[in-house]
Amino acid sequence: MNELHRNLADRIVRHIRTSDMAEGQHLTEASLQDLLGISRQPIRSALAMLAEQGILERVPNKGYFLRNLVTRADSVVPSDETSEEGVYLRIADDRLSRRLPDRVSENDLMRRYGVSRPGLRRTLTRISAEGWIERNEGRGWTFAALIDSVDAYRECYELRQVIEVHGLRCPGFRLDRTVLADLRRRQEMVAEGGWQRLSQMELFETNSEFHEGLAALSGNRFLQNTVQKLNHLRRLVEYRQTLNITQVLGQNAEHLGILDALDAGDTARAADLMFEHLGRAKDRKARAEMF
Repeated sequence: MNELHRNLADRIVRHIRTSDMAEGQHLTEASLQDLLGISRQPIRSALAMLAEQGILERVPNKGYFLRNLVTRADSVVPSDETSEEGVYLRIADDRLSRRLPDRVSENDLMRRYGVSRPGLRRTLTRISAEGWIERNEGRGWTFAALIDSVDAYRECYELRQVIEVHGLRCPGFRLDRTVLADLRRRQEMVAEGGWQRLSQMELFETNSEFHEGLAALSGNRFLQNTVQKLNHLRRLVEYRQTLNITQVLGQNAEHLGILDALDAGDTARAADLMFEHLGRAKDRKARAEMF
């Protein structure tokens, strides 16, 4: 089985679940291409894989439609430790646990994780795109700073308070009602029971989509890119933590409050609420035993 297609199928399933799609909804290659940032051919193969599993239905000359609501939160195709997703997670865990040094060679990583060079390079390319490893000018790779301590988490949230609040206040910010309505629909889905049926990964993705969606409205591509990279770094730690439903619902209510202010056209109020929202999250992380 092609690992790329399996990973894309997993991402499409997460998109279906976090978007609260209804049975019969049309999934187009074009819309998924924008979402996944990849060419149509592998997306087509991933859709075919989901059709084989009965999640989607292929209608000739029309495309793919959601056939069965996806109720399970796990991977559509179980991965093992030597799959690319499995190796990615093992590298992340070993790095966060400080079992990997700052500089590593491909040969050492191939032996450690029992993978081929092409597979390892695809994984390292993914990690590089997320911003936590860089290729050396000569041989080998060097890890960048991770959120691997309470101090690092505090610094991350302090930076987020600066850039995300500025994003709402900057002159280029636009009140795109379509984007805001989509963000609200996803947050209301969580409040109305999504917190019970979504996995920890999916809840985190819904949270990230909210912050990245507002960053995109700032009109500043560098601000948006920074928020995305910080979310990549946060994801590595958040997935290792125990899910706290009370915290999820509290964050969800705060997100809806920010959207209420934006829908009322009060961007100054929304910016103040965002500053308070990120400040509360920063204080929670400072008290938590995460590392």
